[in-house]
Amino acid sequence: MKPSDQLHILFKKYLNNACSAEETQHLMNYFHQDENREQLKEILIDVLETQDEHKETDSAIAEVLAKVDRDLFVQIQSATPTAPEGKNKKLKLWLQIAAVAAVLTIICSGIYFFNYKPAKLPVAVKSAVPDVSPGDFGATLTMANGRKISLANVSKGEIGRELGIIITKTDEGRLVYKIDEKVSDSNALNTLSTARGETYQVRLPDGSLVYLNAASSLTYSAALIENGKRVVKLIGEGYFEVAKDKLHPFIVKTNRQEVEVLGTHFNISSYADDEVEKTTLLEGSVKLTASGNSRMLKPGQQAKLSSGKIQVNETDPDLAVAWKNNEFVVESEHIETIMKMIERWYNVEVVYIGEKTNQRFSGKVSRFDKMSKVLEIVESTGEARFKVIGRTVYVSK
Repeated sequence: MKPSDQLHILFKKYLNNACSAEETQHLMNYFHQDENREQLKEILIDVLETQDEHKETDSAIAEVLAKVDRDLFVQIQSATPTAPEGKNKKLKLWLQIAAVAAVLTIICSGIYFFNYKPAKLPVAVKSAVPDVSPGDFGATLTMANGRKISLANVSKGEIGRELGIIITKTDEGRLVYKIDEKVSDSNALNTLSTARGETYQVRLPDGSLVYLNAASSLTYSAALIENGKRVVKLIGEGYFEVAKDKLHPFIVKTNRQEVEVLGTHFNISSYADDEVEKTTLLEGSVKLTASGNSRMLKPGQQAKLSSGKIQVNETDPDLAVAWKNNEFVVESEHIETIMKMIERWYNVEVVYIGEKTNQRFSGKVSRFDKMSKVLEIVESTGEARFKVIGRTVYVSK
């Protein structure tokens, strides 16, 4: 029997949890070696084709990679105290796995740490992370007359009447506008704003639904119509389900662009401290205009606006709207992106100490988890460490 055939058989035994400790160690030792990258790819493809043909390809691969990573982690931690060498081997393996995954269209180009259950795995260095509760539903409504209403504290039912508009809070905690009579001042503006650690929803007078992420604001006239168009201004991040109205195009203005639609579902992330503004289309079509340039988006596309230039790429729209579904989801992102999510949702300050890790991370966790759990999962990769003092998170390698 050829050595390659023996390896295939051993790998299949490994996936079925039929390997002895010695066989598992032999397999992990093999995966350490850079020159075996191509054979690793062939083994994965062959085993999944013959053994997991009824599974979704990406989930099957994810299960394999997670299992390999857990056992490799155990071996590295228990082998020798030479952490840098072991760590580099682990990262090299992950680069190999990323190449395999790319061929099979699974996103795994960094350390896959979310939904990672270390169980009895030892962690080289693990600091105690104090708990910070996750964000919640809440916002502040600033009416045209300057009155401010805290929506987290106000009771359900009618909360105000303004210029012919009735504003109510539903049982689900959503803000709803309804035109009761002729609007006396169509230019009177309302602003719905969320602080860090808050998220909210508003049903506009035309029936459009907007989800507002943390540290964001939406400004609009009470009647919504402005010069024959439905116009809102967004700061931060919002997900829009726009009601169809061919006579009145829906315009979203940010500080850097305008997005025009008739009826569609899309997400815009336009935080002032982000270099890139992202518009992701789930349904329908939208037109983006920035610095004299215009682009049309199709479903499943994302436009990235930076320095006045618009770049359009295919994407998984579910990633862009994960926050709306109360999840943190990242795909091959740097530590800064993850910490900005944490900063906005948990209402904390983030301070970096020393050199930042260049490793990219992928995966998901619930936004309802306390901050300690999220940080501990990231820390378990060995690529970042955290110290929390009050509401300040210190990040180091």
